[in-house]
Amino acid sequence: MSTTIHTEIMNDLLKLAVESGASDIVIKANKPGYLRMGGRLRPVEMDPITNEQADGWVMEHVPAVFRDKWERDGQVDFAFAAADVGRFRVNGFHQRGTVSIVLRHIKSRPPTFEELNIESDVLIKLSQAKDGILLVCGATGSGKSSTMAAMMSWINQNLEKHVVTIEDPIEYTFSDDKSLFQQREIGIDVPNFEMAIKSVLRQNPDIILIGEMRDRETFETAISAAETGHLVLSTMHAATVAQSLTRLFEFFPPEQLAQARRQIAGSLRGFVCQKLVPALEGGGRFAAHEIMVADATIRNLILEGQNDKIQQLLDSGADGLSKSFNKDLYRLIKEGKISKADGVRFSPNPQALEMNLKGIFFNS
Repeated sequence: MSTTIHTEIMNDLLKLAVESGASDIVIKANKPGYLRMGGRLRPVEMDPITNEQADGWVMEHVPAVFRDKWERDGQVDFAFAAADVGRFRVNGFHQRGTVSIVLRHIKSRPPTFEELNIESDVLIKLSQAKDGILLVCGATGSGKSSTMAAMMSWINQNLEKHVVTIEDPIEYTFSDDKSLFQQREIGIDVPNFEMAIKSVLRQNPDIILIGEMRDRETFETAISAAETGHLVLSTMHAATVAQSLTRLFEFFPPEQLAQARRQIAGSLRGFVCQKLVPALEGGGRFAAHEIMVADATIRNLILEGQNDKIQQLLDSGADGLSKSFNKDLYRLIKEGKISKADGVRFSPNPQALEMNLKGIFFNS
């Protein structure tokens, strides 16, 4: 099977995905391609992609430095640019002895808050923090990277900062505007994540973007950077603010929890947790947010280990900045952007949202 055949098939599929507004392309050997559109997976009318075609495409396009990893480990992540089509984040992997590929379309330029239909006031305020840790949280496919890219884009257009990013792989690329960007890709620009993390503080950054907060060493480096006057942005897999706080403390052994509370209370600037909810019209999706801005009250609650009271503050929205998912879902329903049924379905506390929609509020 010539490389021309599988390259042409893949390029046609990727072009269709971009033209259709698909977020992801899923390829399983001996099946047609699938597109994820509006959160739903749909098959493409095409001949099945053979295992040889899928494997040939990965072997042709995986960067040379990752080829041994693909052949040794049976899985690999890399970025791919298709001429006249766009850029994609690629994950190739083996399953049951055959090759599968998942590609996520990355827009040619970072999105704006307006393009993402995000209320930007609080995110802009958080983006202006001089130091500390800001985490964008959510499940896989919830738009974390796009939201963080919109924040970085705003910084680029409005602030004079030196930004160093550590990504695996690089997703959105930034052209220097008011800020100066240094984007380091694991495996391409630096051998591994650990080396990139250890060296970043010597690179004179104002802002450090870490693709994912993956382990204790990464988080401890983030704390050190925050404590020495840097702003650190990263993502984390957690559905709500409560889960995000729990995940942070899980990085530390029990005997270090008291110290961890002090460090987290002192360095945390906030959480932005996100879900994508189907739009009422047009087939798109709207981002619903739960936002915690760490003020003096929340810092004290973190120190005291009273995480349950933090959720009460989010529900009340007393500071005008923090808000719970239910508050944002209520807004999206009232603005006619999402259906009541979807709002309730995506709510972490559907009974409370039902009460809110009837005009009954607590902690207000």
